[in-house]
Amino acid sequence: MSAYGYSSNNDGYGYNNGYYGGAYGANDGYGTARYGGDRMGSLGSNLQSINWQHELASLPSFEKNFYQEHPDVANRSRTEIDVFRRQHEMTVHGEDIPKPVTHFHEAGFPKYVLAELQSLGFPGPTAIQSQGWPMALSGRDVVGIAQTGSGKTLSYVLPAIVHINAQPPLQRGDGPIVLILAPTRELAVQIQQECAKFGQSSRIKNTCLYGGAPKGLQIRELERGVEIVIATPGRLIDMLQSKKTNLKRTTYLVLDEADRMLDMGFEPQIRKIVDQIRPDRQTLMWSATWPKSVEKLARDYQKNVIQVRIGSLDLSASRNITQVVELISETEKQTKLYQLLERIEGESGVNKTIIFTGTKRSADNLTQNLRRTGVNALAIHGDKSQSERDWVMAEFKAGRASTLIATDVAARGLDVKDIKYVINYDFPKNIEDYVHRIGRTGRGGAKGTAFTFFTPNNYGQASELYNIMLEAGQVISHRFKEIASTKFHGGKSGGSRRGWGGGSGSGYGGSSSRYQPYGHR
Repeated sequence: MSAYGYSSNNDGYGYNNGYYGGAYGANDGYGTARYGGDRMGSLGSNLQSINWQHELASLPSFEKNFYQEHPDVANRSRTEIDVFRRQHEMTVHGEDIPKPVTHFHEAGFPKYVLAELQSLGFPGPTAIQSQGWPMALSGRDVVGIAQTGSGKTLSYVLPAIVHINAQPPLQRGDGPIVLILAPTRELAVQIQQECAKFGQSSRIKNTCLYGGAPKGLQIRELERGVEIVIATPGRLIDMLQSKKTNLKRTTYLVLDEADRMLDMGFEPQIRKIVDQIRPDRQTLMWSATWPKSVEKLARDYQKNVIQVRIGSLDLSASRNITQVVELISETEKQTKLYQLLERIEGESGVNKTIIFTGTKRSADNLTQNLRRTGVNALAIHGDKSQSERDWVMAEFKAGRASTLIATDVAARGLDVKDIKYVINYDFPKNIEDYVHRIGRTGRGGAKGTAFTFFTPNNYGQASELYNIMLEAGQVISHRFKEIASTKFHGGKSGGSRRGWGGGSGSGYGGSSSRYQPYGHR
């Protein structure tokens, strides 16, 4: 296994592959990232260092504190605030942290932003938004830690719009005021959609820079001038090196899914980019987890930071997700999958399902087999062209295809809010990917179910999976507890121990009686 959690022979998925890095031309797909014949690590080596002590004197000053505490918020007692934070599993760290807001109007957003929020029918801010908005609007450097699907994007997009509208207009040749870095093209596009939605009333322009797409349109948009750039690190460095844009006007920097960017090996590129931005900027980092690598990055690039965390710092899964482990053999997996999909198909409505496989080849084979049985399944992985991936996702989001088969790399950053089921056909290489996989369901307060096919080849990861399930309050079968408490070497041991009952569902929440229509769990 590589240092980034992927097997060295995982169908060509090397770290910093072309799908993420973004600077390699239209046909790189997910292959090993190269730029001008060099490995990704050399990308940005031609960027000129900036003497900010000298440069700052020639740049305009800027305002970044826009927060005015609403009287209702100011009047809340310390006890009320403590109760609110406990109820929402909220922990804060730092000095002079503003109180959380509980209603949209308390955040102090302009009327046009409030109107857009209300038109979407949201009942109120999510936990991360209630604390994140006052923090970001106050101009402070912020770390926000919360699970995927918790509303992190709007936690920084809405304050970004307020920030932009308070700055001098862009002049010809200026780069963006707001820079948002994201690990994948899918996530970058989703962020762009939110920026466009909430920025249109104040005519804020944006562009999205990512690899796997022609550079021409992206370059033209940069030349016309945009207040917001959303980018994957590789393509942005490419644009900086070719002098298609610069970051001298950037005063609001966001690193979204910082943990995933570092997992994928982007730290050298992130550091090269941040060094191109004035040091008195506002920096906001958002992450689902808080590993040492992200903590160090925050220490290096943030000042007087304040932090909000929703939930535990430990790797954890949402309690809105029912986790079901099927203890079966490798040869039983396809039959078990057909049985599950038949039950899901029999339910009313469109029940969107993502099936995760370990390789691109497995995804294609499984898709073909399912389509032969009448399941409207589509696959997304690195051998698909960008236009194919866009079409597949459009079909899945619209519900015209209710079953998506994906590899880990291809599915990262996908934001489809109404996924009801996740099926781990192949168990992932590491437990972090398991948590990210099942986090595709149970979003925005909805309930979801994640099925995991667990074979003797996976027993070496049983204890980690057991801990995730235990922390999330799941019902765990006695047989799986036994496996988790046994030491296995290399994940291959125990193959002769037939304790799973031939795929009868004994791992299903600890009792075959739980193998009932899903709505009754």
